[in-house]
Amino acid sequence: MAALDGKRIAFVATDGVEQVELTEPWKAVEQAGGQPELVSIESGEIQGFNHLDKADTFPVDKTASEADAGDYDGLVLPGGVANPDELRTHEDVIGFITGFFEEGKPVAVICHGPWTLVEGDLVRGRTLTSWPSLKTDIRNAGGDWVDEEVVADGGLVSSRKPDDLPAFCAKLVEEFAEGRHERQTESITAQTAGSAS
Repeated sequence: MAALDGKRIAFVATDGVEQVELTEPWKAVEQAGGQPELVSIESGEIQGFNHLDKADTFPVDKTASEADAGDYDGLVLPGGVANPDELRTHEDVIGFITGFFEEGKPVAVICHGPWTLVEGDLVRGRTLTSWPSLKTDIRNAGGDWVDEEVVADGGLVSSRKPDDLPAFCAKLVEEFAEGRHERQTESITAQTAGSAS
């Protein structure tokens, strides 16, 4: 039996996604027996990029307004600069992502992807990494930023860049196979405490 047999994994992305950060984790989930689904802002297709060059398009399975975190076992947030910058302006996307933390479900994020977590106030008290330009954003949002290939903090997996993908993919499969992580719900507790002060 494969590690992710029967598990549904949501990938949240839109136009400008760094293609390899979508396709490599997608393959890793499939190879482990999981069922990846692409969730985006609108139905149709999204445009992938190889850095600044247009690459392939990918069909959207569901919109964030239709999707429910309760229907999935894990979440992957690929990077690319334009992708998370656009995603973080949509309340339904942030609400969908927040649902995974509320339910203690594992989340894997790479490169510029953590911008959506910062927007949702989900990095407070958590240790993670990202593309270096997000370091200040993460620290300002109460997160502990470290410069490591892959970081796992109780169900939150993060990596810096495409070069980190082999380690990122291996760790996200491991965390998704483990299932719920109580530490994930602490992000919501910290968020509530932060808004109360």
